[in-house]
Amino acid sequence: MKIISLNLNGIRAAARKGLYEWLPKVDADVICLQELKAQPDQIEGLPYHPEGYHTYFHAAEKKGYSGVGIYCKQKPDRVQVGLGKGFHDFDNEGRYLQADFGDLSVVSLYMPSGSSKDERQEFKIDVMERFEKKLKAMAKSKRQWVICGDWNIAHKKRDIKNWRGNQKNSGFLPEERQWLDWLFGEKEAETDVPPRGDAGFVDAFRVINDEDEQYTWWSNRGQAWANNTGWRIDYHVITSNLRDKVVTGSDLIYKDERFSDHAPLILEYDL
Repeated sequence: MKIISLNLNGIRAAARKGLYEWLPKVDADVICLQELKAQPDQIEGLPYHPEGYHTYFHAAEKKGYSGVGIYCKQKPDRVQVGLGKGFHDFDNEGRYLQADFGDLSVVSLYMPSGSSKDERQEFKIDVMERFEKKLKAMAKSKRQWVICGDWNIAHKKRDIKNWRGNQKNSGFLPEERQWLDWLFGEKEAETDVPPRGDAGFVDAFRVINDEDEQYTWWSNRGQAWANNTGWRIDYHVITSNLRDKVVTGSDLIYKDERFSDHAPLILEYDL
């Protein structure tokens, strides 16, 4: 099963940049989209509902903002829009969409960014704390989970080009990185914050790629793309029962074309 995760930075902008000409070529089974920046009535019909796929969107209440989507060849047994009770503010921003296929759940997730102002960083940390209970329940269930999306956190120093200059910036703060240590069960954190256990998830990309300077997002400012001054903030976060199901592929981070300031993250699973 081939699964793609891509932050679009606007689905209509990505369409103009050739996204829907590329999708048939890559022939993925499931495509998880983030940051649609569109309402459903603005993206009806082709190309936004591609032939051969079932289409699901979760738009933000605020127009031109956030939103997630899933394209899938197989019709899901169940689709969950939002996280529900206790996440009203998060769900209003259109940040969670889940498709269930038998024992497998695939999620398109768009975690908040805290870079715009302090209030948004506080919201981000609050969401992370609330999300922990959900993540623990997922890991303890007998289901297989693939949580795709823009998590807005670079984990390790090798996951961000200018790590020294970003240690006090949202997306690379010690408490954010330690949260990913918890999520992935890291034993030796690079921060001064002590590790606090194992949530039971795996960074699927790192199962098959251990190279440095593997980035999925580049600022539109300056020459970030040209100089590969990037961040790895897009992930396939999987439950440990899928670790052995991740299979090696080529072009895990697709950079031959640019549809967004993020690159498509493509992983295949032996399912």
